Amino acid sequence: MKDSRRSTASAAKCRCCGTLIASRRDPETGDPLCERCFLEPLAAECTSGGDPNAGFAEALSAALDLREHETGLHSRRVACHTVVLAKRFFPHDERRLAQIYWGALLHDIGKIGVPDHILLKNEALDDDEWAVMRRHPDDGHHLVSRLAGMAEAAEMVRCHEERYDGTGYPRGLRGEAIPLGARLFAVIDTLDVMTSDRPYRKGLSFDAAKAEILRMSGVQFDPVAVDAFIADEAVLRRMVQMKCEQEVA
Repeated sequence: MKDSRRSTASAAKCRCCGTLIASRRDPETGDPLCERCFLEPLAAECTSGGDPNAGFAEALSAALDLREHETGLHSRRVACHTVVLAKRFFPHDERRLAQIYWGALLHDIGKIGVPDHILLKNEALDDDEWAVMRRHPDDGHHLVSRLAGMAEAAEMVRCHEERYDGTGYPRGLRGEAIPLGARLFAVIDTLDVMTSDRPYRKGLSFDAAKAEILRMSGVQFDPVAVDAFIADEAVLRRMVQMKCEQEVA
């Protein structure tokens, strides 16, 4: 695909893990760096509090990404990117930032109970299938709320499909009734989904995703969250560009 996030550079070895990848450059040093190694220190910074459930939560999110045939990095990517925005609101509140990270990381964990023929379907869901899919925020909340110290993260999981105008689900919350973390996440999740390849389409450019996010400000997205997205556009643009190509055989 020919857009600003793709590169025709030759293969190179990640300077950290040695994985052979289509050449991606560390935004800071210019060295070849795979996305997994790029995200590792960002995730560690988000969870520096040493939460005892950290490893378990990371494993759960990676398992779900693999089941959905993702790269295994979607959940960590959107979690790290959401924290970029959250730092504008809670720059010194490590506990709150960690809760937002966990909420974003585990946002779709409720899909673990969705049958494969629904979860992996490439066509539009019928009414019965959609009814099953719409249960995943509440199912995810039920799972995450059972982890000690993750009450705020669990509420974010339950609210991640809500929309600013009140047309989301499962409760049809509107405006500031939706937790701020979930409102920030909604922008980031859309950015990641739109700029990622899917079986039925190629990913869009950052600029195309940005235009859609701006168009839906005040409807799907909180204008405050969109303003934060614009303020951090340079950082998020670099992070999107770090998405790895398929590993080179």
